[in-house]
Amino acid sequence: MLQKIEDIFSIPELRKRILYTLFFLFVYRIGAHVPTPGIDGGALAEFFAQQSGNLLGFFDMFTGGALSRLTVFGLGIMPYISAAIILELLTVAVPHLAELKKQGKEGRDKITRYTRYGTVLISSIQGMGIAIGLEAMTSPSGAPVVMFPGWGFRLVTMITLTTGTVFLMWLGEKISEKGLGNGISIIIFAGIVASFPAAVSKTVTLMKTGELQIITLILVVAIILAVTAAIVFMETSQRRLPIQHVKRAGTTIRGNAGSSYLPLKLNPAGVIPIIFAMSILAVPSTLATFSTNDLVQKISFMFSPNSAFYYLLSVATIIFFTYFYTSIIFNPDDIAENINKGGGVIPGKRPGQATADFIDYTLSRLTFVGAIYLAAVAILPQLIIKGFNVPFYFGGTSLLIVIGVGMDVINKIETHLVSHNYDGFLKSGRVKGRSLI
Repeated sequence: MLQKIEDIFSIPELRKRILYTLFFLFVYRIGAHVPTPGIDGGALAEFFAQQSGNLLGFFDMFTGGALSRLTVFGLGIMPYISAAIILELLTVAVPHLAELKKQGKEGRDKITRYTRYGTVLISSIQGMGIAIGLEAMTSPSGAPVVMFPGWGFRLVTMITLTTGTVFLMWLGEKISEKGLGNGISIIIFAGIVASFPAAVSKTVTLMKTGELQIITLILVVAIILAVTAAIVFMETSQRRLPIQHVKRAGTTIRGNAGSSYLPLKLNPAGVIPIIFAMSILAVPSTLATFSTNDLVQKISFMFSPNSAFYYLLSVATIIFFTYFYTSIIFNPDDIAENINKGGGVIPGKRPGQATADFIDYTLSRLTFVGAIYLAAVAILPQLIIKGFNVPFYFGGTSLLIVIGVGMDVINKIETHLVSHNYDGFLKSGRVKGRSLI
């Protein structure tokens, strides 16, 4: 392992990219501790201590605790991801965006520009909403979260949070350009990993006080390792459709020009369906924190992890969004057309609609397996840990993100090592990760 690390840092370009990435992440973590003006940090911490099961707690996980402290990076990079997903969905409904997507680099640059504008708009709306909501919040002890409410506080908070998100967007682009891997994914990865030391410290404290037994901890670690192995296996699995290329002279086939394959991921949608589903399911419990109405509280309970209905609805929504998002990002007709334009055919399938139907059929079956896998990753760890009555939360969603981004970074490192005639970072095999957007 030491030899591998030495090989990594012996390549000037790779060393520079790693150091750039570490520096940008250092800047991110510094900013995650710079507070927004006008907030009582103690009262806000008490309030968020009760929000682990709702939307606020869910998004706080992606910001590395910056939202619960309401720092300048309180919104994190989620507004950018939301804008990117919205633009991706709009390409189906808006012909202009669909045309831009086909125009190569120039079209992608315009879509990126629209995404940035959307990020500013979403951040401004969310920033103002958070500022207004904070003014009505009090800690469990009754202390107000906002010390000096009013339009001055609202505007300052909106501008501060929007500026922080825009800076993170720029930071992510710089990591992608000068660092290692997809910058947006790495920022989310860093935010999640930043909470691990505190979780370990809390676990040690619980063991010292006797609230957590050693046998229970061993079982939890075994579950984490099993889930990790399952995620790695599923994320690297793919269905390879063989493609036979032929030489043509006009409409006449002149011979075989080689073969290749079309790789279809078992989980093409990534973690996006879980984010969609959990965000929607967390809305009722979030609204309940601002209301004492009996009906609202009953609805909130149904949508909380204490209700069986919550888990059934979670599975259903994750499956739905997996199919929905996969249908957005994959168009079998376009894939079949591109195969035909490249002079390729899938053996046993006629070019055109027959090929598109076969790809759609194969992709539908893969998506079903991927949807069940995502639902299991999101739900089973919660059920198992709840069954063991372990007093801390282990989320399959965060583990899925961490492993996916980690695999992507390792793949980038391996590419650099192999291109400079070194052995890969791993002794055998290639690791293929994914970015979040």
